[in-house]
Amino acid sequence: MTERTRTPQGAVRRTQMITTYGVGSLVAIGDQSFIISGLDTWKADLAPVIHEPNLQHWLSVNEFRLPPAASPPAGDGVRVRLFPEMYSCPECKALQPFSRFGSPRGKSRCGACDRPLTPSRFVTACVNGHLDDFPYWEWLHNKSGDATGDRGERHDLTLHNTGGTASLRSILIKCSCGVRPVSMEGALGGGALESIGFRCKSRRPWLGRDGDDEACSETPRALQRGSSAAWFPVQRSSLSIPPWSQALHKFVVKHLEQLLEHAQNEVALDAVIGAIIKRYPFTKDQVLGVLSEHRQLREENREEETTQLDASSRLRKKEYRELLNGTTEVSRDDDFECESARTDASDPIPPGLGKIMLVKRLREVRVLEAFTRVEMPDPALSASRPAPLSKRAMDWLPAIEVMGEGVFLTIEAGRLREWEDADGPSARANRIRDNHRAVLLRRAQLSQRRHATVDTDSPITPRYILLHTLAHALINEWSLDSGYPAAALRERIYCSDDMAGVLIYTATSDSAGSLGGVVSQGELHKLRNSLRSAMDRISWCSQDPPCMESEASGADSLNLAACYACVLLPEVSCEANNTFLDRAMLVGTPDAPQIGFFH
Repeated sequence: MTERTRTPQGAVRRTQMITTYGVGSLVAIGDQSFIISGLDTWKADLAPVIHEPNLQHWLSVNEFRLPPAASPPAGDGVRVRLFPEMYSCPECKALQPFSRFGSPRGKSRCGACDRPLTPSRFVTACVNGHLDDFPYWEWLHNKSGDATGDRGERHDLTLHNTGGTASLRSILIKCSCGVRPVSMEGALGGGALESIGFRCKSRRPWLGRDGDDEACSETPRALQRGSSAAWFPVQRSSLSIPPWSQALHKFVVKHLEQLLEHAQNEVALDAVIGAIIKRYPFTKDQVLGVLSEHRQLREENREEETTQLDASSRLRKKEYRELLNGTTEVSRDDDFECESARTDASDPIPPGLGKIMLVKRLREVRVLEAFTRVEMPDPALSASRPAPLSKRAMDWLPAIEVMGEGVFLTIEAGRLREWEDADGPSARANRIRDNHRAVLLRRAQLSQRRHATVDTDSPITPRYILLHTLAHALINEWSLDSGYPAAALRERIYCSDDMAGVLIYTATSDSAGSLGGVVSQGELHKLRNSLRSAMDRISWCSQDPPCMESEASGADSLNLAACYACVLLPEVSCEANNTFLDRAMLVGTPDAPQIGFFH
């Protein structure tokens, strides 16, 4: 809905409110463009509550909520605001704020020509998350040599497309004051706005006009309105693991605030417990036990790390332990079921692998914590200046929950240590590590102006690259064998001095996540065949020899032997933005096959 008319403007799926069209992102609906408003404009009390105690504690919120549905009683939609404000008319060529066109209420038409208006193709954004209209007046008058033009006199801008080429050179800006017309050529360059002295105005249109209350010293960049750099989500996720995934805990968490409210009054607490368990097969002592566990969790020291690659966090360690141990007694209402793959003398675990666990049931909660612009969040860093989702601090965040299944496998510890100590894997990992350090150093130098601290020590190790590339190779192989599209499979890497595991799972909002096809890939005879086939497949790439012999590849040169013809995946499947990959870690190189763990 728009803030002004409150009439429905369009629809997106709830899952897209976390991944594609979250708070602060731009969405084109019909012939208009809008920005998704902040959380403080959402009527979230109508949306279902999602509980995931471990993730709530990590993110310091009381609860998660699904984005509101489009119609009552489940919600009345999500508010949007008109952005960009600059529009143009294809008939009279006028380039001005939408409000000056005299468009009929609820429509987007030029009041003079009665032609559909076109939202500005260009916006500006800075690394602090601010967003604004492109400064057409400043661009025209500075580039035409009349930067000192009188802003008080009338300046009617017009937008013209000569059609001579498909480049920005064909887009001309003119002004009624008579200055020389200027094209948009070069406007999207890194220093284009700095060259005309334009500074960030700290605008945060998703929070309304009174949301521009912070100073910013950054020089913004011009972007195409539909550019992916205009909005990068900062997402966090967690698996529901025992005991929180069990039916008893799921029952208690629905009444947790009521129980905690009366926790200091034994008589009142007994009355509340008696009332809520009246028609359920739970006892008072069971409820009190769960309540005690929640108290302990709330008192647990919260870790400050929030990076995707810091897999040694307490949250990942908890998941790793439960995946290794598996489950014994599982009820149909539990969200987590995991058991060891069956082994015998005729069907041993494939060489190089440690433990194989079949995760027959899992639940994942994905949360939108913040977002960034211009710079994609580095998975090895916490976002140094994430843009806020609301004007004031909220005690909840938007989230979705998805059900699925998967296979968890670990690497044989002894063989892994022997491989890590070899010179070849360390040398290749150091090349990626050095490139990553250079990226972090550049960000650190830029952050000095923002008074932000950026750690320049890369956490990348041979172990991580091995696990990450193995996950990609298996996902590509299983997408061919099991019939799942690669985009329906996801990875979760567990890597530290005492962890070396990979979870490959489906967790989608449709039936593709629970058909049993992925779990069957963990049966040892199938896993052995798929692992062998995957290694054979990535031992040669259609882009070889350049791919295998590459000194650096991928975004910011953070890959070695990796491209879309061999191990890269759809972005939704990878938790590290398709970086830190090298298939030579698995199969070696033609000159040094011993580098490969599975050679």
